[in-house]
Order: sequence, then structure tokens, then C-alpha cells
Amino acid sequence: MKRILVTGGAGFLGSHLCERLLAEGNEVLCLDNFFTGSKHNIAHLASKPYFEIIRHDITFPLYVEVDQIYNLACPASPVHYQHDPVQTTKTSVHGAINMLGLAKRLNARILQASTSEVYGDPEIHPQPEEYWGKVNPIGIRSCYDEGKRCAETLFFDYHRQHNLDIKVVRIFNTYGPRMHPHDGRVVSNFIVQALKGEDISIYGDGQQTRSFCYVDDLVEAMIRMMATPAGMTGPINIGNPGEFTMLELAKMVILLTGSSSQLVFCPLPSDDPRQRKPDITLATKELDWHPAVNLERGLTQTIAFFRELLSET
Repeated sequence: MKRILVTGGAGFLGSHLCERLLAEGNEVLCLDNFFTGSKHNIAHLASKPYFEIIRHDITFPLYVEVDQIYNLACPASPVHYQHDPVQTTKTSVHGAINMLGLAKRLNARILQASTSEVYGDPEIHPQPEEYWGKVNPIGIRSCYDEGKRCAETLFFDYHRQHNLDIKVVRIFNTYGPRMHPHDGRVVSNFIVQALKGEDISIYGDGQQTRSFCYVDDLVEAMIRMMATPAGMTGPINIGNPGEFTMLELAKMVILLTGSSSQLVFCPLPSDDPRQRKPDITLATKELDWHPAVNLERGLTQTIAFFRELLSET
């Protein structure tokens, strides 16, 4: 049994990771300040004897004893990270310093949940790990993009300077049950609008593309990455290489929900990337991993979650 700390453990991704780690027989410390995380996401785990919830903000030091750390803490949707951009940067930078310091003291392995946003509005498609990105350092998304880029810098400097055992994954668009209904992400936006019979908001011309990875596939990849030999630091792309336009996604959501919603077109937000698709060659080679859940199946399960959630409100 390993004792594992998951920061951001009450969030969308973190709660699924905590659930999986517990199922594999580990002791899990779920840490969250509940800014975007929710107790509802982990309520079903609270009675488990090897599960512990800690209310804490990782911008402040933490003193616990663990074997592994998954650092997921940070608001990850534009609505949330732009609400308090200074705190978002602090979470990525100060939080990384505090968690790396903890890992160093404990000689623990630590995994950083980085993001495809480190590539910015990419000039290379699909994006390989070697691509350095095209990021606006002073835009409205910079608090998140540059915060995560700085966190990666810190992870690799701790690795080089202190020989710390690090793992870095770059997460591409992920969706599934327990997404926040008002997080501003395209999948949750479209599903909630469709279930309510509201117009579906398409930003720009709807031809911008994204790839969508179901949460169970992502968690599997993260756990496999944590289990790789010490020399495999990453960064490594984790995502589904299937590419869809926003119009294609909206039409699929309308079909699967049986909604009568109409499409309406809105101005494109600042610094919104036109294309985003992972090159997962490295993940396939090093982790023997490839996403197993296609978009239709994943959306069906996500729609069922939101349908139940909306029926309760």
C-alpha cells in the first residue's frame, strides 16, 4: 500500500484519480482548497477507511508523509482561472515550489499535471513534446499558460539540481462526469445548453478544432506514467488524437441529447487557439497507452451525468 497525495483531489480530474488509486489499494490524501473542487465529487469516497480529505491551499507549505504526489491543483478552465489571475499564477508557481519542496524532503516521486496550453496557439500540428509553443506572455490566458510553463521549468530544475524523481504530463482537453456545469469548457457548455433547450454558443466560425480525451483514459495514462522508471521524466502528451471542429461537436451533442437547440455564433475570445491536437507517439511507446473511449461513447456517459445533475437543481 502506497500513501499518495493528490492535490486538487476534489476537482473533476482529481476525484477520478483518487477513486482509481483507492480501488488499487492505496491510501489517498485528497488535498483541495475547494475553489473549483467540490465535496460532492468525493462524497462517495469519504467513508473509505484509507481516504482522507485535507482543506489546504498549496500556495502555502504543507507537511505530510507520503510516498507519491500527484500535483493537479489549479483552476483549469478560462472562466475560473481568469477570475483571479494572480492567484492562478501563484497556484502554478508557488504551489509547484511547495510540492517540489515536500517531494524533496520525503524523497518522493512527484507528477505534475501540466497542460496542452503550454503550446499556446500552435504553429505545428499536431503538437509533439519537442515543440516549444507560441504563447502570448501578457494576454488574458497567460496566468494559466505561463504559470504551467514555469511549473514545468521548476520541475526540471529540481530534477537537475536535486536529482528529484519527477514526471510531467501535458493534458489535452479532457471531459467526463463531474465536470463543473459552469466552467466555460466547450463540452460542458454544449451539453448543459442542449439539455436546457437553450441556443448553443459557437465562438468564431466553429471551424477551430480540439481533441477530446475521456477522463478514464486520462487517469489510466497518469497512473502508467507514475509507474515508469525514474529516467522517464517526460514531458509527455496525454490526449485523444481524434480531431473535431466545434460545429461537429455541437451537432453530435444535439443528436445525443435529442435537443431542439439552435446554433448561435459569438465573437472568438482573445488568444483562443485555432487548432489543438496531441501527438501521442511518445505515450504509445513509453506507456503502451492509447485512448480506448471514443467521443460518442464518452459524450453519452457525460450527458447522463449532466442530465441527472440538472434534474436535482
